[in-house]
Amino acid sequence: MSNAPKLARIRVPNWYYRLKYTGQMAEKHCSHVEQIQVVASNTDICRDCVATGDTWPALRMCLICGYVGCCDKSRNQHTRKHYQATGHPLILSLHPREAWVWCYEDRALLDLDSPQFAGRLA
Repeated sequence: MSNAPKLARIRVPNWYYRLKYTGQMAEKHCSHVEQIQVVASNTDICRDCVATGDTWPALRMCLICGYVGCCDKSRNQHTRKHYQATGHPLILSLHPREAWVWCYEDRALLDLDSPQFAGRLA
């Protein structure tokens, strides 16, 4: 039995991701939130990665059609490819320690409790 201290699992604040990916800390307006149609995932895998025998670090879900794919840090970037093929700009992070939506078109990272959603994610 190890006496090593357990590392706490913390949620990285969204302003950190905004600063890293957009260069700004403040939330940016997204002009696509009215397109949200799907708010719950029906899977916890990237089916495209499973089909090729690959793995993924995190999953993202399209808020337009519900497609679930691997994140941009994965080798395959299936969610980005889905956006490029369909034009569906909004994705929700399915990672348990992340609470944000990314808009590819507006390059906006939005908090789940953002007033822009006004009950659309309920």
